[in-house]
Amino acid sequence: MVVDDHPMWRDSVARDLTEAGLQVVATASNGTEALNRAPAARPNVVVLDLQIPAPNGVEVTARLVKDDPTLRVLILSASGEQDDVLEAVKAGATGYLVKSASRDELLAAVRRVAEGDTVFTPGLAGLVLGEYRRLSDSPADARDPDTPRLTDRETEVLRLVAKGLSYKQIAGRLFLSHRTVQNHVQNTLRKLQLHNRVQLVRYAIEQGLDDEE
Repeated sequence: MVVDDHPMWRDSVARDLTEAGLQVVATASNGTEALNRAPAARPNVVVLDLQIPAPNGVEVTARLVKDDPTLRVLILSASGEQDDVLEAVKAGATGYLVKSASRDELLAAVRRVAEGDTVFTPGLAGLVLGEYRRLSDSPADARDPDTPRLTDRETEVLRLVAKGLSYKQIAGRLFLSHRTVQNHVQNTLRKLQLHNRVQLVRYAIEQGLDDEE
């Protein structure tokens, strides 16, 4: 589903996605339309502008993800401001691109987000990781002793997830198959009782795994 209040931009994005072989199940011009149409359209990915008529993109993201934790939200915004990026991620966005991104970058981001990857415009991933690290209320040296234990390999995969690597990149780095990496991530999600990769990244950052070598 594509959500943007500018008709020409909305139509252009929808057309690019369709021409690339993706199915656009709905479009919306404001937050209310997006929230009303999503339940029936049941999109896997929502490409969403932040600056839309109320409710805004951050609120729409939070409500969509709350209603369907499997839904992926990719923000496509003219703003690359730190506050906007962080608010979107805190609300549950899986990715964030600025509108200067190319058509190929957008298509690649949609496909990666659909697979569960986190995707950010270059430069924004470090900003998000750094901010979550600073805001963490759970420093690495004060971990809950009841936290489920991960295997060394699961911890290694989790560390690379926190750094923003895709499954394919992790597989290449660790000389594993793509499916094996997915299995490690799914096992980790189950152990930690988390629902998706975004929550997994947050957990990893809170545990300080994003800056460990």
